[in-house]
Amino acid sequence: MSDENLLPPLHVFRFHISFKKSSGGSSPVEVCSGAFAECTGLEATMEPKVIKEGGLNYGGVQRAGSVSFATVVLKRGMTKTRDLFKWFQLVSGGAYAYRLSAEIQMQNAAGETVVTWGLDSCLPVKFKAADLNAKGTDVGVEELHLAHEGFRLVDGGGA
Repeated sequence: MSDENLLPPLHVFRFHISFKKSSGGSSPVEVCSGAFAECTGLEATMEPKVIKEGGLNYGGVQRAGSVSFATVVLKRGMTKTRDLFKWFQLVSGGAYAYRLSAEIQMQNAAGETVVTWGLDSCLPVKFKAADLNAKGTDVGVEELHLAHEGFRLVDGGGA
């Protein structure tokens, strides 16, 4: 039996996200970061290609096809910080090439990073401000939807 099967599962409620911009040949510069209440859409899907060979009547041969990535949705309690909206405004105003990379770090109860997911060439495709309701007492939650060009597991993110 593998030791991996005896490891406890990771908790998903401790994570941190940072956005970075490439600065030429040097290491990326962090533009903004934050703790979000929710992060969904960390998924990649490979579309299989079916090849039907002559004389093979029982089924086709499966080959690897193109990979597509889901839109990542980030939700957080609204604050005075406007960095993410400014980024959305910049891109929607014509700076289409202004892309950021993102790193999503899952942390254990001690605050140590155990897994880091990387998103390449992120593009903000939707920003949703908090719903306004004079009768409510909820915290305002804003959303940022990100399209990206790559999804990977970053080395050095823990055991």
